[in-house]
Amino acid sequence: MTEKPRVAWVTGAGKGIGRALALRLADEGWMVAASARTANDLVRLAGEHPHIHAFPLDVTDAGASARVFTEITARLGPVDLAVLNAGTYIRTGAAPFDAAAFEDQFRVNVSGVVTGLSLLLPPFIARKTGRIAVMSSVAGYRGLPGAAAYGATKAALINMCEALKIELEPHGVAVSVICPGFVETPLTARNDFPMPFLISAEEAARYIAKGLAAGRFRIAFPPLFAALMRLLRLVPDSLFFTLARRMRREI
Repeated sequence: MTEKPRVAWVTGAGKGIGRALALRLADEGWMVAASARTANDLVRLAGEHPHIHAFPLDVTDAGASARVFTEITARLGPVDLAVLNAGTYIRTGAAPFDAAAFEDQFRVNVSGVVTGLSLLLPPFIARKTGRIAVMSSVAGYRGLPGAAAYGATKAALINMCEALKIELEPHGVAVSVICPGFVETPLTARNDFPMPFLISAEEAARYIAKGLAAGRFRIAFPPLFAALMRLLRLVPDSLFFTLARRMRREI
């Protein structure tokens, strides 16, 4: 008998890291349910690999998320791996302070993930299996100029995943948090400042797939840049703010 392919659900799969990861997982033999807001992006993606199936979705719509999750399960089978990758970035600052930009990023980056978790956790816990990977960022390690909203959403996701890992371990459910540095995507294309250690979406997908296969909790890359960003969490505030002021002038 032929073994049934494992099913992976990737949100935010229309472009960037999500798209590259969907293709990577499909090449590794996963049956991939790819979700994104733009249906045309998904149609093109699904046309590139027979193991990728398009499920258009705006993750901020809880009702639509529930319907899509039910459809994925009905068409492909139970989800084994979910990569909650959908996210957005809007540059924010203190002057002017844009409350709407904060709300938009929290709605997509945090609430969209929480909605996905609310659908995934009950069947995962019932089956005592499954892995959930949440897309955060090294920007969540420290508050950086221009990223007050984006960094806050990513810090929230890291904190949440740390808490959920401990609670879900007894139920056989694994959690990973993905913390990329700068990756070539449509979002980073908006940046008008130097992006050190910039890597391609395909390289990011390789790091993620390798980390997931190894069962790692924190998948941070590229390694040197991720290590430097984690080090910023340990330095005294006075030193950190001195460095951050230089970043503000450069940006």
